[in-house]
Formats: sequence, C-alpha cells, structure tokens
Amino acid sequence: MNVKLQSPLTEELDPAEFSTLTELYDYACKRFSDKPAFTSLGRTITFAELDRCSSDFSNYLQQHTSLSPGDRIAIQLPNVLQFPIAAIGALKAGLILVNTNPLYTPREMKHQFNDSGAKAIVILSNFGKKLEEILPETCIEVIITTDVGDMLHPMKRLIVNFFARYIKRLVPRYSLPSAVSWLKILSQSSPRSETKHVDSGTDTAIILYTGGTTGIAKGAMLTHSNLLANMKQLRAVSKSVIRDGEDSIIAPLPLYHTYAFMFHCLTMVYAGNHSVLIPNPRDIDGLLKVIRKIHPNGIVGINTLYLALCRHKNINTVDFSAMRFSGAGGMAMTVNVAREWTRITKCEVFEGYGLTECSPVVTVNPPGKVKLGTVGPAVPDTLLKVVNDKDEELLQGETGELWVKGPQVMKGYWHNTAATKEAISPDGWFKTGDYAQIDSDGYVRIVDRKKDMIIVSGFNVFPSEIEELVNSHPDVFESAVIGIPNEKSGELVKMFVVPKAMSLTKEQLYDYCRLNLTPYKVPKEIVFVKDLPKSNVGKILRRELREKEPQTI
Repeated sequence: MNVKLQSPLTEELDPAEFSTLTELYDYACKRFSDKPAFTSLGRTITFAELDRCSSDFSNYLQQHTSLSPGDRIAIQLPNVLQFPIAAIGALKAGLILVNTNPLYTPREMKHQFNDSGAKAIVILSNFGKKLEEILPETCIEVIITTDVGDMLHPMKRLIVNFFARYIKRLVPRYSLPSAVSWLKILSQSSPRSETKHVDSGTDTAIILYTGGTTGIAKGAMLTHSNLLANMKQLRAVSKSVIRDGEDSIIAPLPLYHTYAFMFHCLTMVYAGNHSVLIPNPRDIDGLLKVIRKIHPNGIVGINTLYLALCRHKNINTVDFSAMRFSGAGGMAMTVNVAREWTRITKCEVFEGYGLTECSPVVTVNPPGKVKLGTVGPAVPDTLLKVVNDKDEELLQGETGELWVKGPQVMKGYWHNTAATKEAISPDGWFKTGDYAQIDSDGYVRIVDRKKDMIIVSGFNVFPSEIEELVNSHPDVFESAVIGIPNEKSGELVKMFVVPKAMSLTKEQLYDYCRLNLTPYKVPKEIVFVKDLPKSNVGKILRRELREKEPQTI
C-alpha cells in the first residue's frame, strides 16, 4: 500500500524557485531585510545583519584560509547567534557543514571530525580544552573560537564573557595557538570581495551524523535539493498557522539537531520569521522569562520540554494568547502531555516524525486535523509503505517496517557505500528501521523501533557504542545496554554487566562512562549479572532483557 498525501496546500509548495541554499538566503535576507531574524541572550539581529555578518565570515574563509569548496567545516556551538551566521557564511563559501553536538566528549569529537575529514571548526571557547586534547589526531587546520557573548553589544559582551570565564568558570584553560577569534573575523575592515561559490542542487550541503544497528555513527549526506524540498514540504503543512514576516518562534531545540536546523535555519528564514534561540533549554525559569517577554506565536520542542513546562509551578501565570503553533519531533509525544499542553496554552501540538536521513521531516499532524497518538500523514510529495521481513508490502493497518520515498531522502552515507545500499533500495525507498501502521486516512502510528536505538530526550543513543566502551574496561567481561521507559525523557539507558573482577563497583563504571560519554548516553542504572541471554550463535538478546522490564518507572 503506497500512501501519498495530497495536501490542500500543494499550491504553496514552491512559491519561489531556488536551486541552492545560498539562493534561499539571498532571497530571504533581501525580502525581509529590516525584520528580526534571530535573537539570543537578549540580542536581536535583522535579516540584513544576518546577511552582512555571514558574508563577512564567508569572505574570511575564502580570502584568509586554505579552505576550498567542498571542504568540511564543523560547527560546535549551542543556540547562539554565531551558529546561523557561521552556517550561512560557510555555505556561501561552498563548504559542507558538519553540525557537532557541543556535549560530545573528546573521543566522540575525534570520530566525527576524522570520519568527515573536517578541515575547519567553529567552536565555543568552553569546549576548547576538549579540542586541544584531540587536535593532533585530526585533519583540522582552521580553528575559529568564540565566547558565548561575542555577538552582544560591547558592554554586555564584556559582562557576559567575564561572568562565564571567571565567575562560573565555564571556560577551562586551553592552548590553541593557531586559533582565530570570532570577533577578529567580523571586525576586519577589508573591502568586501566575497566570491560566492555556485553549488548545484545535487551537491552535499551538510553532513549530519546518525547511527545504525551497529552503533557506528554514519554521516548522512543531505544535498541542497534535499533540504530545499523538505523545507517546502514542512512549510506546506505549517503555513496555515504561521504568518510570513510576522511571527516569533521560540527555539529551545539545539540547532545542530536536524529538526531544529530544518525549522529555524531554513523554513523560518524563508518565511521571514523571527527565531528566538534558547542556549540552555534546561533552565525552565529562564525559558518562561523569555516567553513572557516575547509573547511568541509558536514553539518547537520535544515531549521532555513540554512536560517540564506543564509541571512548572508558574506555568498558569504565563500568557499564551498569541500562540498558534506548537511543533513536536525528535521523540514520541505522550498523549497526556499533548493534552495538558493544549489545555494550558489553548494551542494544539502538531507532532511529526522524521529521520536525519530524510532531512528530516516525513510526516506531520496537520493543523485542525491532529490525531493524538499518531505522527500524522506524509508531507506532500512523499510516499510511504510498510513491509514485512521479506520486504513484501503489507495491507492498510498491518504492522511492518516503514519505508519512505521522496525528494527529501538523503544522497547517501558519507564514504559508506555498503551502508547506503543497505538503507536505500535500488528504486529509491529509504528503510527507516521503525515498525509502523498506516490507517485509512494515511496517518502513521509508530509502533516500535526495529533497531535497538534508544532515544533519550530526543537524542539517539546506540547500545553498541556504550557496550564497546564498557567492555574495554579491564574488569568487565561483557555488557548489554537497553532503553527503559521514562515519562520525563522518553527512555533511560540501563546497562547489564558481567564483571570479570569481583572488586569492580558500579561507581567505578559510572565514573568510567562519565569520562568518555556525553551525559545523556551515560547509563542511569547498572545491574551486575552472572550472564546475559544469548541466541544459539552467541548473539546477546537485548529483546529478552527488555521483556523483563516493567512498562513504566
């Protein structure tokens, strides 16, 4: 059963023709030049400023570095104004973006930088020490460092940067002698002689890292055409509740995340709308303060965030009367949280489903036609089907693996032909690895994940990565990792360990994991066992471990 949604908004799908992202940015920055584009830490830049600063950055990359079109540049920043400026500037210079999680440990950074062959990086000074540790083992030649307050007005910049460095001590001492400061780049007064590189739609624009059943991170190559198509698809289903050139949308999801990048750095830019970047979404008090000040028309979040907001003691004192849009993606939305958010804000949640390999949006609940418990129908120009283990197409309502076909499906995995062939069928269907059902209206319900991937607060966690690390501990014989349900974060990481030495303690393993893993990957529970369930051929059966777990904790 192939399911194709014919959206009533299809006529809005292509209001302007672009072949590359730089053409989109040129269009938006000229059309909405005096409108606010991004705000962070209280500083707002207009589309004209976004264009000027990104061109200055592009000019520096082309004139003062050895970088050439097609080279990869890593961006390791939280939600500060430097992120969209650097991303757009790099694209103008013909570079390929590699978005990097600021929470990565040195080990995780090294893998991503080396796999992508990154030759440049824009990094927050807070993470300079981690870069220093691995720099000799990478190909990085160009280092651009920035402090969190660098885009603020001079007096506030001094205060914020001083507070972060010397009061909160968030910036460990590091030594990167070849690094150039962000402020130096943007303050250069050399004449503008930027030469914009001309891409084709099939050129790779960004490499976003995801994983698979093996737990080995793979770089999904998304082309200009992929991203432009998905931007238009997302716009088609959200346009009825978002007003071009008028709306302010709260952006608590990190821009390095595929969904946030698509929504705020593409869709909202095209629409001439204002994205209010939240550097620390865990600070719910601070987030509510911003909401009170901005009176936003929308917000994009995940179940964890909506739950935290709903449970805040002061949530009922906030004025949500201007809200028309609440987007959700990255992890499953629980029906209870969606209902509570709608009750409080009078704004329904439009939950969707996507994957990094699909740019990422595949389905979205359309405004006015939301079905709670589903992730909505396919976005325009997208085909869906469910198949059994023999790749045979199943009937409506049956459960099988969800396959996707559309213009947003990635070009392939970076330097990994075998994985690309495994993930994409010869006739262009992407195999999601998720079990799903499609009802008579084309709405999709995600039933379970075929892969063993765990999703913690919207972040992908792959058991094999954690197991490989823990198994390298001299006192561990073997281990197995599963996800267990958690109302707040969706899932938590639980690890079963067969110790080699009786002297091994759980505290030692926690410390070992904290040293080598991003916090959300660190197991929240460790259980010592005598052995692990295995198949006849010796494969550890995580499924049996999951079946023994209670449904909620």
